[in-house]
Amino acid sequence: MDETPLQPPSLTALTTYLLSRTGKIARQRLAERLAARRLRLWHMAVLAALADFGPHAQRDLALRLAIDPSDVTKVVEEIGALGYVERARDPADRRRVTVVVTEAGRAVLGELNAEAEAVQDELLAPLTAAEREQLATMLGRVFANLSA
Repeated sequence: MDETPLQPPSLTALTTYLLSRTGKIARQRLAERLAARRLRLWHMAVLAALADFGPHAQRDLALRLAIDPSDVTKVVEEIGALGYVERARDPADRRRVTVVVTEAGRAVLGELNAEAEAVQDELLAPLTAAEREQLATMLGRVFANLSA
């Protein structure tokens, strides 16, 4: 049997390449699970932001998630039609639309988080619990540095 590696060793020696490929696979697997519920990653991101940070004006939500404002409008409309968020005009500024997560939205977010954790468990299966914690800590530090 041929023992030639599938990926070029000069690439797999690069942590950035491994992060990129792992991230792509993780995103694809989670997207498939969300698609089975007729949802997308942006739906989950909006629900998570609203659940974690409270009501947002649509334009502020776009800034927080780095999504084009017109795309946020579409995402909010889609999950609003499912009863996961509600929109209301700000009485102080009628041009401003505030978005709030509903109880149904919180419930579905809990289910989506469980799906994400299942994907995480699949991907990190080769690691011990201590190694998973160490990986999460290190990635958190790298991410915090990039976000600064």
